[in-house]
Amino acid sequence: MNQDIQIINQMRAITISREYGSGGGEIATRLASHLGWQLIDHEIVERVASEMGTSIEVAEAYDERAEGILARTFKNLQFLEPAYMAGASSEAFLTNEETYLETVRRIVRAAAAQGHVVIVGRGSQVLLAQQRDVLHVRIIAPFEKRVVYVMQREGIDQAAAESRIKMKDHDRMKHFETAFHRKPEDAHLYDIVLSTSFLDLDSAVEIISLALQQKANQLSVKTGELGPAVGLPPYPDKPEDFRPKVGNI
Repeated sequence: MNQDIQIINQMRAITISREYGSGGGEIATRLASHLGWQLIDHEIVERVASEMGTSIEVAEAYDERAEGILARTFKNLQFLEPAYMAGASSEAFLTNEETYLETVRRIVRAAAAQGHVVIVGRGSQVLLAQQRDVLHVRIIAPFEKRVVYVMQREGIDQAAAESRIKMKDHDRMKHFETAFHRKPEDAHLYDIVLSTSFLDLDSAVEIISLALQQKANQLSVKTGELGPAVGLPPYPDKPEDFRPKVGNI
């Protein structure tokens, strides 16, 4: 068991991308607790509002549009120099999208550098895509299942839940495509994609933990020695759909 923990601790971060209402946020919370890692999610909005001397409403409005600044423990990311924000006014900071997004990028990378963090959203799967010591996860669910989840969790009726999911999906998609020129549903951005249609949340945590350990086991292997073809011989016969090129018959 201790050996497994040592192996897992070689990994720096897990990124969790999620469809709204899929349970991805709850999975991230349980996963962080299970691993004893730090959760980095939207709660930082209140801290940002306090730090920048603006209202929570303004920060929340920006978070809805640009998916927000990340770190729950902004003050504890010591490698972010305090002087970085010293010369910027709160109003300029929250109304300048480029400044805002660049700050998000810096905080995501700083969080990963700190290590042992579960980062929810904020384009972290793209920002940390080149780091082999980061596991990238996508949580999805059918629309009707998400509606039930939002109705139950947020105490709203079906029509309101459907409207809220569509709004969230649109806002996140628009932001992601604008900021990163990618689509969040692109499966190639992730090591693992899980559907909570039938998979309960605790089982999802277990599967992600196993994937984390497996990826950690591969850190010492050269990139060129990884992939589905490793260790496999050629097919004994030609695949049934194999067709020779015209003219070679």
